[in-house]
Amino acid sequence: NLQENLYEELKNDEGLFVAMNPKTGEILALVSTPSYDVNKMVLGVSTDEWNEMSNNDKTPMLARYSQKYCPGSTFKPITGAIGLSTNSLSADETFSYSGLSWQKDASWGTYNITTLTAYNGAKNLKNALIHSDNIYFAQAALKIGNKNMTSGLDKLKFNEDIDFDLNLAKSQYSNNDKIEKETLLADTGYGQGQILVNPVHMASIYSAFYNDGNMIKPYLEYKEQSEPTILVENAFTKDAANEIKDDLIQVVENPEGTAKDMKINGITVAGKTGTAELKSSKDEKADTIGWFDCFTVNNDNPYLFIGMVEKANTNGGSHYLIPMIKRTMIK
Repeated sequence: NLQENLYEELKNDEGLFVAMNPKTGEILALVSTPSYDVNKMVLGVSTDEWNEMSNNDKTPMLARYSQKYCPGSTFKPITGAIGLSTNSLSADETFSYSGLSWQKDASWGTYNITTLTAYNGAKNLKNALIHSDNIYFAQAALKIGNKNMTSGLDKLKFNEDIDFDLNLAKSQYSNNDKIEKETLLADTGYGQGQILVNPVHMASIYSAFYNDGNMIKPYLEYKEQSEPTILVENAFTKDAANEIKDDLIQVVENPEGTAKDMKINGITVAGKTGTAELKSSKDEKADTIGWFDCFTVNNDNPYLFIGMVEKANTNGGSHYLIPMIKRTMIK
């Protein structure tokens, strides 16, 4: 039912959903849209039908959940958790900057980090997540440092194959397994640069915020009363994971939170919006993709959703996905 409901919500768009029980790792839905009737393949399709599918610019034969994508701001909780876990960042620490554009110093030349929204209050981890502050997470990444960031991501199984029933693209933090430039490290902090994440892998990473820092191994084939398998033990410290979880709840609950439209009476949801720019330079104009990653808290049958939709600059991105997930959850 969950698979069918999510597919119906997204069927006219180019996008994906991954739904998982974050307690057990059971994959409840893998949706890629648009799609096609796979049953026709059993007896064979006509040349015209095949050409229609294979030449469709919306690529209905692409299993989007098996690919890797720029995560945008949905990566910010990971940056925060790595910083807290390595003691290179503290939740109460505040950064100092003003305006919507920032650079470390003149050595960056014309390169600036920009963010969308100014806000009152301290520039700390909680407020930066609530308002999705790019500049905070760029500065946080620089403070965390190259070594802590890359080793933290290596621990999360970036650049590795994930043991799963289907082939998944490897997540990466750069094109050559290194973060060589300071500006690239800063961009990585808020989910841009060269970082690419597979959606099923992202579901496993987000499960660590639910499970006191342990990443749960996702699985596809139904098991009766199975015990969860830990994919990465102590991916984050317990304190770090719970701090991020509490902050992500505020992204939904706080009236200024970027995901305030996800609030559901009687259900506590932790979530993060994201928009990723698909371009190779800041001067280039390109399409964007929208993300919404979330999980329910304090219930016996929890859900974790990873949602992505392409062409986010025309359909609303995260805020296009949020009502779809809400309707699915309350059915």
